[in-house]
Amino acid sequence: MTEPTMGTTGPTTGPGATPTLRELNKRRTREAISHAATRLFIDQGFDRTTIAEVATAAGVAKMTVTNHFPRKEDLLLDLHEEIVGRLARAVAERAPGESALAALRRDCLAGLDRHDPRLGFSGPAFAHTVSDSPALVARLRELHEQSEAALAEALAGAIRPTTTTGTPSGTPSGTSPDTPVSTPAGPPVDFESRVAAGLLAAVDRTVFTEVFRRLLAGDEAAAITAAVRPSAVRAFDRLEGALGTFAVRPGS
Repeated sequence: MTEPTMGTTGPTTGPGATPTLRELNKRRTREAISHAATRLFIDQGFDRTTIAEVATAAGVAKMTVTNHFPRKEDLLLDLHEEIVGRLARAVAERAPGESALAALRRDCLAGLDRHDPRLGFSGPAFAHTVSDSPALVARLRELHEQSEAALAEALAGAIRPTTTTGTPSGTPSGTSPDTPVSTPAGPPVDFESRVAAGLLAAVDRTVFTEVFRRLLAGDEAAAITAAVRPSAVRAFDRLEGALGTFAVRPGS
């Protein structure tokens, strides 16, 4: 894309894997579509731009656009999967002896320091394009709701009683104990995990909202981080008494 956005299409293969030629071609096509869409949305407005116009600008068929992006909003918010999965992933990857709160604090502050698009950092034209479209604002709200739900599942898996094999009961075979479980047949998410997820996700969501608000006001990224980071630290500090020992990963 010509301007920093909330997304750059990520890899289609697992960590350390070498993508095949077919995967590389799919990735290039996806990126070309998203870049073309972003330029059109910024120039013309999201609601006034059609999928057919995006297809023409990207040099592909309209069906190719919808195959890669079933939802029009995700042409612009093309890191939607990363936004939804980021908090759950931070919990799953926490260090031995580290609580969920500590892992999420570390992830959020590091994101602020590097001006992470998943925390709302983008170019001003991109930010205004999003804010001017009710559909995009609603999609962002939906992504944050999905992120909270995924976090609740990750927390539930982290505190679930373990079996004799050392994995939480109900953990599907071949998965990490801390991998978020999102299948309908999986164990229900307990009340405590949902409350904890609501509190922790609220800090992250408020950081995102404040970053975005300041971008719209014309602030530079470095100034935004300087202003928002202390508030984020204080917010996480206030949760320490309630959640500082919740979902601590075994080990030291």
